[in-house]
Amino acid sequence: MLAARAVTADADNPIAALSLDDISVPVPDSGWVRVQVKATALNHHDVWTLRGVGIDPSALPMTLGCEASGIDDTGRAVIVHGVIADPDAGGGDETLDPKRSLLSEVHQGTFAEYLVVPARNVLPKPAGLSFEEAACLPVAWLTAYRMLTTRGQLRAGETVLVQGAAGGVASAAIALGRAMGLRVWATGRTESKRAFAESIGAHAVFEPGDRLPHRVDAVIETVGEATWAHSMRSLRPGGRIIISGATSGPSPSADLSRLFFLQLQVIGSTMGTVGELAELISFVEATGIRPSIERVMPLTDAATAISAMAAGEVMGKTVLLL
Repeated sequence: MLAARAVTADADNPIAALSLDDISVPVPDSGWVRVQVKATALNHHDVWTLRGVGIDPSALPMTLGCEASGIDDTGRAVIVHGVIADPDAGGGDETLDPKRSLLSEVHQGTFAEYLVVPARNVLPKPAGLSFEEAACLPVAWLTAYRMLTTRGQLRAGETVLVQGAAGGVASAAIALGRAMGLRVWATGRTESKRAFAESIGAHAVFEPGDRLPHRVDAVIETVGEATWAHSMRSLRPGGRIIISGATSGPSPSADLSRLFFLQLQVIGSTMGTVGELAELISFVEATGIRPSIERVMPLTDAATAISAMAAGEVMGKTVLLL
């Protein structure tokens, strides 16, 4: 079968670490299932893997990809949950299992014609969702859903600022936040990215660092170093930042005096549980919102797709078809 794999690591030129290979079709162990992949979506995680971040060199070569939709061996259309973990080890939350991993870290990922995952990691795909749309839910959309709900505890009527509006998690947070009844503001580096944010549900858009009309209840933060100071300044007393990534760098100034004086909260969030994915699927079905997909390409064009993501050229999601 065809698979797009990281065969080495290259911090400066991640595409140089990518290879399209013909490899054996996997055979599932007991308690695992095999899925014929129909669609898989890109995430920044794929770029980091090619750069050698977050993966042990001994795990290479590694098939890339963290999220997918497809057909299992029984003929059922499914959505694949990408967190491989024991929920009992995390007190019922598999994201808290200290040994958890995401597909393409320890176990082979979704950029292949077939993959194997634990049986609990596949959920039925609703008929009203295309394979392309379904493939976008298990990582970026699930991450945004957990940030807004389980971790952020945001309520209808609150104001949330989404930093870096064109990214996968950020664009999902805008669409989901609007559907949840939040007042959604977003920042974008270019006019086109700000227009994109408005088109998917942002009530107002701003340039990075702009002074806002008033302080917000919460900030959805995935950019990190470049936007952190603005995120801190934008919060009302008692407000919270929910952070799930740091694409611009992981070491901003903490601004501790502001943190304690205004009693702000910094809340980390990672991925989501299979139960939260089920909730998300139901929410998407009920509201009719759908992921914004900018590019749909064949797996053979993985290098082009990943290059565009690494360059920050993508607004919304990129999907690879198999």
